[in-house]
Amino acid sequence: MAGPLSGLRIISLGGLGPAPLASMLLADHGAEVIRIERKQGTELSNSEPMRKDISRLMLRSQKLTILNLKNPDDVIKFRALIKTAHGLIDPYRPGSMESLGIGPDVLLADNPRLVFSRMTGWGQTGPMAPYAGHDINYIALSGALAAIGPAERPIPPLPLVGDMGGGGMFLAFSMTAALLHAQQTGQGQIIDCAMTEGAGLLMTAFYELYATGDWNIDRDANFLEGSKGSGSLFSTTLRQSGCICTLRRKRRRMTTAAKGWTVVMSV
Repeated sequence: MAGPLSGLRIISLGGLGPAPLASMLLADHGAEVIRIERKQGTELSNSEPMRKDISRLMLRSQKLTILNLKNPDDVIKFRALIKTAHGLIDPYRPGSMESLGIGPDVLLADNPRLVFSRMTGWGQTGPMAPYAGHDINYIALSGALAAIGPAERPIPPLPLVGDMGGGGMFLAFSMTAALLHAQQTGQGQIIDCAMTEGAGLLMTAFYELYATGDWNIDRDANFLEGSKGSGSLFSTTLRQSGCICTLRRKRRRMTTAAKGWTVVMSV
C-alpha cells in the first residue's frame, strides 16, 4: 500500500544528523526523497548512496543525485528539479543558499508551492545564527541539558534531544503541516527549524511543572528522573543492567535485560 505522502517529491541537500532523519521519515511515509550530494570523485555513486559519516539506514528509500551547486550548469539542473518538487530540506548555515543564488526568494519564484525548510542549530536570525554548534550546545541553551543526569553534574544524552528530537522530528512534522497547507492553498512557505528551539519545546511539560512549583530545579530530586523510586537503574548478577519504575501505586514493573532476553515482573 502506498504511504500517506505518496505523490510528494522532497529534495534533500546533503547534510548530517537531523536532516537525514527527517528525510528518512518522509520517505518511510511514501514521499519520493531525492538526496543531492556534491561531486566527490568516486566516494559517491548511484549504486552506493552512502557516506561514511551517514547511517545507511537513514538513507533508505531515497534516490541520489550528484550536483555541485557552485557550478552554474548544475544550478540550472537543480532549479529545474525544484520546479517539480513539493519540498526542500536545506541543512546549511544561514545565508549559504542565498550566496549560491538559490535562496528562498529565487526558488519560491520558480515554484510558488514549494515548502522551503531550513534546518539549523540556532535559527536563521539572532546573535548566534552565524556560529557553528553541536547538539550539546543547543540542548544546553534550551535548558534541557541542565535537567538530565545525577545530582552531581549534567550528563549529555545521545544526540536525541537536540539533533533528532528537537531537529529531525520537528522538521518532518513542520514540513508535513506545510505540505498539507500547500496542497490546500497552493502557497508554499519557508520553515525555520532550529534545534535549540525544538529542544526547548520538548521541555514544555517540565517548564510548566517548574512554573507551578511542582518541579525542583535540582537534578535527581523529582519524579520521572529516579528520585523516590520512580525510575532507577541497578546492576544484575549477570553483569547487565536493569531498571525499576514504580510510578503507579498498585503496580510495580521491573524489566531486566540479560543475554538478549527480557524478564518482566509485576508485583
